[in-house]
Amino acid sequence: MIPLIILGLLKQNPGSYGYELLALMDLRHYKYIVNFTKGSFYYHLQQMEEKGLINRIEAIASENTREAQHYVITELGEKEFEKLMHKYGTKTDYVKLSFFGAMLFVEEYPSEKFEEIVKEQLTETKNRINLLEQSLKTQQELPTYFRKMLENSRSHHMVNLEWFEEMLANEKINES
Repeated sequence: MIPLIILGLLKQNPGSYGYELLALMDLRHYKYIVNFTKGSFYYHLQQMEEKGLINRIEAIASENTREAQHYVITELGEKEFEKLMHKYGTKTDYVKLSFFGAMLFVEEYPSEKFEEIVKEQLTETKNRINLLEQSLKTQQELPTYFRKMLENSRSHHMVNLEWFEEMLANEKINES
């Protein structure tokens, strides 16, 4: 997910340098969405440059700048961004960390494509709630702690279901 975050941040902040992007990730508490270290971040930055997803640009050096390597997203990077948005936006992990990662850059993604992602999340969430309810009804001999885990999971999915429905309703309002 680090490449998605780097590309998304560069879309929001073209010409940023690596340290600046790391500072934004820290300021925005992205550590709750994706595990990263300074080393893994710079490794991905280097790999993305080698793959042509981002380009290094010349910047005027100043005393305030820790790095002289500023970056912008390329056309290939734009395509990769869309691919990663779809990949992580449609991932249906039990915990929606991948989806939350994609949500960070919703403003940078076409609204009709985002609506597709939310609809897919809505469908998968309904399916999971249904499966959890079936398990709770048919498995009367479940250990208490496991039953509570299933009930807790169902509650989380119900909250997400309400959120996804609200997002879709708001998207339709914004189109009017």
